[in-house]
Amino acid sequence: MTNRIQMNKEKTQELLKKTAILQNEKKELVMKQTYLSDFFAKYLLTEEEEKALSLDGKNGINDSFFKAFNRLIEVNSNVTERIAIEPENFALTEISQLLSDKLEASYNTLYLSIQNECRLLNVEFLDLKPILIQSFETIQIKPELFLKALEDYSYARKSFLVRAFIEILTKGNKSGTSQKPIEQLSTDPIRYVNEMFSWIQSSILNEKEILENLLRGCHKMAETITEQTLSVLSSISEAFCQPLRLRVEQCITREGNCIVLYRLSNLLLYFVDTFNELLPSTSHLLMCCRDLHELCSNMFFSSVSSATQRILANARVPDYDLLPVNSVNQTLLLLRDILESPNYGTFNLDDFLDVSVYMLNCLNSIRSILILYQYTDKKLEMIKAQIEANEDVLVSEQASQVLDKTDMLDLYTKAMAHEINQGQLSKIVGMEPERVKDSITQFNQFLLNTDSYNCNQLAKISSTRILNSIQKRTNEHILAAYKIIYSKICDPSNGYPVIEQIKTIEEVESILCKNEGSKA
Repeated sequence: MTNRIQMNKEKTQELLKKTAILQNEKKELVMKQTYLSDFFAKYLLTEEEEKALSLDGKNGINDSFFKAFNRLIEVNSNVTERIAIEPENFALTEISQLLSDKLEASYNTLYLSIQNECRLLNVEFLDLKPILIQSFETIQIKPELFLKALEDYSYARKSFLVRAFIEILTKGNKSGTSQKPIEQLSTDPIRYVNEMFSWIQSSILNEKEILENLLRGCHKMAETITEQTLSVLSSISEAFCQPLRLRVEQCITREGNCIVLYRLSNLLLYFVDTFNELLPSTSHLLMCCRDLHELCSNMFFSSVSSATQRILANARVPDYDLLPVNSVNQTLLLLRDILESPNYGTFNLDDFLDVSVYMLNCLNSIRSILILYQYTDKKLEMIKAQIEANEDVLVSEQASQVLDKTDMLDLYTKAMAHEINQGQLSKIVGMEPERVKDSITQFNQFLLNTDSYNCNQLAKISSTRILNSIQKRTNEHILAAYKIIYSKICDPSNGYPVIEQIKTIEEVESILCKNEGSKA
């Protein structure tokens, strides 16, 4: 009995040892399983994700593809980070290669899907699919594929627009309105050309809105997206060039009325300016419009010359009443009709500085001709007075701008208005010592670089003599204002402490004169 008990104890102990060993092995296996699960979850894709990425791009993709694709990017990033820590881990290196191949294949699948979707955009009422918008957002990481996708998009839209343009010209509007074909207006050149260009302008604006909606998620290319948008619009609008050029050229070449040609020229110039705001300067449509405007302008001048020659050919001497003869009246009527036509090329000089500079340049050109003749002295005096009047405008504005930018204008105004019976100037609001000190510092900055404070219009003055005169008179105004401020600050009765950075009147005058000399 004792022996049996002893044997059972030994067997029990043996079983316990084996159980302990098995439990330890189980723990190791569980740990390995957990490690492998974590490894696979972090560095490999699931079967569902692999299946989602294996979709054929030609047959379309879905949301599961994008989820798997984002997961693929995340896994690839994890592997890359791990390899940086363990560069000799061959398993990770092999996985990295597999993931890179899978990523490249997924990008190609995505591009094929975009290509297939773009073929469906050849329609009028365009409703962009969210999948397409998300596809462009995803593929933006690959610039080459992104640009190819934009080319496919622009090709599809170009095909639609050229077809739509021909239809609106020949068949009219099919959208339910009663608009007739534009070709029916060909007997009225102004309206005919205007209708064509207006439709094109509306189409470009619509395409711009669609394109901005398509690329609204492409934030990673924010710096170049505007340039890409303009490039795509330029490519799309190229579809209009050939049919538009053909019709407008026919309209221009068969028109013999110089007034109509002048109005057409102005209308074309208007659309050149309009398209210049929507398209890049290298756009084929914009260059086409410029060419048409140049052709129309040349035809206009040729027509005016011919009309004038015909009128002058029948000119006769004045009658005894000395009234204008018929040829003069005909010429004036022609001139009146031209002047009454709207001129979209006339710039609106709302800015009085622009007006002054323009007048100065014109007056200087007139003066350079009249000065050659001795009998024009009175006219030269009148021109000189007008030049000085326009100089006064620029001098006043330039001096005010300098004083305002250096924060000295308010100081000058209050220093001018200050009287002794008002007490110390330093006690007046806006004339505190700290405020004055800051303004003097800003004025010193101006003295270091006076050119940076000039009005933009000064650079457009054609005459160096006039420009130097304006600069000299401006400096005189600035110096006069500085003298008043300086005298008030240095007057002990105004309660200002010593300001170390303040320059004397002589120093300021010397600096301003030196700058004048360097410009001359």
